[in-house]
Amino acid sequence: MAVDYSIRDGVAVIMLDNPPVNGLGHATRLGIVEGIGRANSDATVRAIVLIGAGKAFSGGADITEFNTPKATQEPTLLTVIKAVDGSAKPVVAAIHAVAMGGGLELALGAHYRVAAPDAQIALPEVKLGLLPGAGGTQRLPRAVGLETALNMIVSGTPVPSEQLAQSGLFDAFIQGDLLDAALSFARGAADRGGPYPKVRERRIEHANAEGFIQFARNSVAAVARHFPAPHKAIDAIEKGVKEGFERGLAFERECFLALVQTPESRALRHAFFGERAAGKIADVPSNTPVRKIEQIGIVGAGTMGGGIAMNFLNAKLPVTLLETKQDALDRGLATIRRNYEAQVKKGKLTQQQVEDRIALIRPTLSFTDLAQADLIIEAVFEELDVKQQVFRQLDEVAKPGAILASNTSTLDLNRIASFTKRPGDVIGMHFFSPANVMKLLEVVRGKETSKDVLASVMQLAKKIKKTAVVSGVCDGFIGNRMIEQYIRQALFMLEEGALPAQVDRAIEQFGFAMGPFRMSDLAGNDIGWAIRKRRYREQPELRYARVADRLCEMGRFGQKTGAGWYDYAPGKRDAIPSQAVDEMIVGFSAEQGVARREIGDEEIVERLVLSLVNEGAKILEEGIAAKASDIDMVYLTGYGFPLWRGGPMLYADTIGLFNVDRALRKYAAQPNGDAWQPAARIAGLAAANGRFNA
Repeated sequence: MAVDYSIRDGVAVIMLDNPPVNGLGHATRLGIVEGIGRANSDATVRAIVLIGAGKAFSGGADITEFNTPKATQEPTLLTVIKAVDGSAKPVVAAIHAVAMGGGLELALGAHYRVAAPDAQIALPEVKLGLLPGAGGTQRLPRAVGLETALNMIVSGTPVPSEQLAQSGLFDAFIQGDLLDAALSFARGAADRGGPYPKVRERRIEHANAEGFIQFARNSVAAVARHFPAPHKAIDAIEKGVKEGFERGLAFERECFLALVQTPESRALRHAFFGERAAGKIADVPSNTPVRKIEQIGIVGAGTMGGGIAMNFLNAKLPVTLLETKQDALDRGLATIRRNYEAQVKKGKLTQQQVEDRIALIRPTLSFTDLAQADLIIEAVFEELDVKQQVFRQLDEVAKPGAILASNTSTLDLNRIASFTKRPGDVIGMHFFSPANVMKLLEVVRGKETSKDVLASVMQLAKKIKKTAVVSGVCDGFIGNRMIEQYIRQALFMLEEGALPAQVDRAIEQFGFAMGPFRMSDLAGNDIGWAIRKRRYREQPELRYARVADRLCEMGRFGQKTGAGWYDYAPGKRDAIPSQAVDEMIVGFSAEQGVARREIGDEEIVERLVLSLVNEGAKILEEGIAAKASDIDMVYLTGYGFPLWRGGPMLYADTIGLFNVDRALRKYAAQPNGDAWQPAARIAGLAAANGRFNA
């Protein structure tokens, strides 16, 4: 039963019971409407209490019904709220833990609201590219005031119930048993008699509503220019302010239906579901037993090792941090403290919180101190010989059942696992730099990685607040394998006629956080150089434009040397186009006998993005990624792909795979066309009018 109906001494209790957060699915909506009708037709019932079972009042829409007929089947949420609002007997919404989205809209439709402490209150629809579609833009301003409501709606950020105590949203705060108190409140309301108050009948009071709304528009324009939902939410609120509740409600519905069809909303919904789908692995059931992970060991206290350690310290997990030399260990510890002190200055942490986290670190120079760790992560130099030495030592000291993880970004995890006598315990945990900031974690599943190890690491990723995506074993896994083709195209375009600033500007205007050359300068051009040198040995058929090698031979390794594809002023990160580099590129083209041509921004964007799409399709063909949305999550959370475009694979779906296939064939027939080997999956889907994200 999605709703439980009972009568307690003259009060009908309608209890939402749809775990985990009492989502307002069709059965729940139907149960509420039937309960309201039943209570109103029962002469023994004097009042009604709406309450949630378990963990929440209601988290809003039932996500399991998204994109199904049940999502819009009557009674819709609007119908439910109309029944609650129109009840002849007083309805009290008793809120605990969570009232978000449709759950908050439902509560706003009640005559009274009582709340337990620490409830999270929000209308987060904007995060899905939508606005509240069941009266939220109209009732919330009437309940909490224009400014508070507008801020909540355009940000989607939850607000603790105590912060709204004086706002008019709640009629009482409850200490003790919520249901008992709500029953008592409901009986008192019935004793006082009607008519019962309705939020929609309140006026929106503000000294200068028009001025504040314009201020809000200006603020939203600065931070959300690619997302229409916050702008539409302001429009709907303004409609209600100027023309009243009913016209505001009708306009809200128009805006909601229009936003559902926008590519930006589709992209945000895709990201929302993609993040949840990434944690579901076809052959690893959700009830797979997991290993206890309470003690962490990390080998390497450099930039990556220290950043990785901070994730576990933030989750209150003790870390044994190993280095081979005392000075390297001291530098690593100093960097961790410096990173935390920076958060204190920003007001994100207190000094005591910093000290508590630092106290969880056990620094060491001895591998034997890792003997009790449940999980040991190797974060040393990206050379197979170095990894081999580390894993052989770990195999000797780690306790039975310990998980051994490598932070490798490109190397063969199966070979790394073979350095141990326990390959089933070995897994890849590829963090992205800076590891304490970046949300993505590529979890690399070796051919012998056991299912319980995989399930354990995926569960741990949630604890340290990472978006974990499973990858099979190949050179570069998902993200770096795809970015290699992207970088190759960027370099070919330099050879053919473009310059770094133009390439970066074009792809940043498309929406990337950073273009390929600024990104390379930030990461260090010597890192890419080392990878290319390995490619020249292992894959001589994989051709690069060697202009990047020439740059490195000039000692221009990026921001860390003050010079890369760009020049950098001391102590600053601003990328200044370099005349010396531009002249080197033009000269390099002449040496290669390449007649430089003008390359338009449209071609730059198409070649860069479709290089990702094409390689992503091959990754799907090979089973390295289980689903297209996993690839999109890698690029949204780890590589700065524009969120409003939904990732490379959804973007390909949006422009149409027929068009993608034609473009790939065009580039394959041009100079440097050997870099374009169109994926068979694209041609197949294009012919069938299919999509990656069906």
